[in-house]
Amino acid sequence: MSKKQMTDVDFTTSPVDRAGRKSNLSMFMVMLGFTFFSASMWVGQNLAAGLTWWDFVWALLLGGLILAAYTGALGWIGAESGLSLDLLSRKSFGTKGSYLPSAMISFTQIGWFGVGLAMFAIPVAKELMGLDVTPDHMPWQGYLMVAIAGVLMTASAYFGIKSLTIISYIAVPAVAILGTVAMVMAIQRGDMGLIEQFSVGSKSLGVIAGAGLVIGSFVSGGTATPNFTRFAKSGKVGLIITVIAFFIGNSLMFLFGAVSSIYAGGNDIFEVMLNLNLFYLAVLVLGLNIWTTNDNALYTAGLGLSNIFGLSKKAMVLISGLIGTLAAVWLYWNFCGWLNVLNCTLPPVGIILIIHYFTHRKAYLDGTVEEKKVNWGAVIGVIAGAVVANLVHWGIPAINGMVVATLCYLAGQLIGRK
Repeated sequence: MSKKQMTDVDFTTSPVDRAGRKSNLSMFMVMLGFTFFSASMWVGQNLAAGLTWWDFVWALLLGGLILAAYTGALGWIGAESGLSLDLLSRKSFGTKGSYLPSAMISFTQIGWFGVGLAMFAIPVAKELMGLDVTPDHMPWQGYLMVAIAGVLMTASAYFGIKSLTIISYIAVPAVAILGTVAMVMAIQRGDMGLIEQFSVGSKSLGVIAGAGLVIGSFVSGGTATPNFTRFAKSGKVGLIITVIAFFIGNSLMFLFGAVSSIYAGGNDIFEVMLNLNLFYLAVLVLGLNIWTTNDNALYTAGLGLSNIFGLSKKAMVLISGLIGTLAAVWLYWNFCGWLNVLNCTLPPVGIILIIHYFTHRKAYLDGTVEEKKVNWGAVIGVIAGAVVANLVHWGIPAINGMVVATLCYLAGQLIGRK
């Protein structure tokens, strides 16, 4: 092992070797913490408003199954190859072509990092300090809270996978236990049971549309799965841990959001806990929930920008954290819609990585994959898939984008052989 590899514990430019692999429990905690995403609670609110209880369950199962297939394949690939998303992109998109997926994933993850900071700071500032926060006005105390949270989360992402693991060991049990207890308490204090409460209101959302919301809530973040599963012991472990952790984590977030909506009128477990007079626990749960996802987002952005600019991952994490922190409040009020549009651009990236890997698997394992400068079929596939995912309103956007990207990529492969 070279000196560079020994000092680069995050293996920014090389596959993770056997000594760098983590325990199964550590990987499970990191992957579960990755899914603890407050924005998924917003999706849970929409699902509760549009679906009955059993339709809600079926939407979770169907959407979860499709997400499991997609992220599970990426989890296997990352663990078996030891390569990050960006190193995989260099092989499937080309050394220069990989700048496109790296830029896309970095841009979205910096955006979500900033939104996450504001999702913590704004409600806490309102409750703790009694501040009047609107889209046009944020008192300086609120900005101070954003800055403090940004520094802490950037610092933990700076130290890489070891720090992410420590944060996950703390946050995952706390969020899962406290959030579940609060949810059960809210149900017990309600006038109706869970199934009956779900039936209240107009239910205009179908199971397929609900499954589409489930998929869309985490398919973009799930594209970064190889960045974390590359530290797993084997491809099989990476697959199993990804599927189990993502299904449990996403389901909990949707349940927290759904129960918050139908019993407390809010969109996350923070408001449920406030109604139960559990303010300090609510702040703890909200902060840890956002911290785990934000760290993973910033870590992913750092790797992506490192691939583009050739600078260290740590330097890119600091720059990404600074940008996300400075723009956090603006992103929260102005950019969530655009980030959801950008989410549709990432599934085409993931499906091309999957196809290229499994059609060149032996070469990947031997380390003999040819790296072109630009694989135009892959690049065009991502662009065309993103356009279709955003503009075609039939079916499930993420799947539409993946189908188009696959066709473009395969056509490019056929043309290249001729």
